Amino acid sequence: MNQFTATTSLESRELIPGFHGKFVHSDDMTLAYWNIKAGSSLPEHSHFHKQIAQVIEGQFELIVDGEAHMMGPGDVLEIGGDVPHSGRAITDCVIHDIFLPAREDYF
Repeated sequence: MNQFTATTSLESRELIPGFHGKFVHSDDMTLAYWNIKAGSSLPEHSHFHKQIAQVIEGQFELIVDGEAHMMGPGDVLEIGGDVPHSGRAITDCVIHDIFLPAREDYF
């Protein structure tokens, strides 16, 4: 199936304080576009989905399985399924995430 989505037309939702996301879903993956306010924290969590995170703008500290990664523009980090991770926005950030399979909880 081919599907066109204008991300500018998607509604932004604040799923946790400071994390505003727009989501595009296919049958087997989700693409998340995040705008994150400086100082916002991502509590430690895990999910069975594989995840690839890419910082587009800003600085974000992502802690994956106890290992801290200071990420900046262009940096990409793969997170395996069921791996605990957390983080915090050092500055205002734009981050893109890909989840496989699709994140039903983001529908």
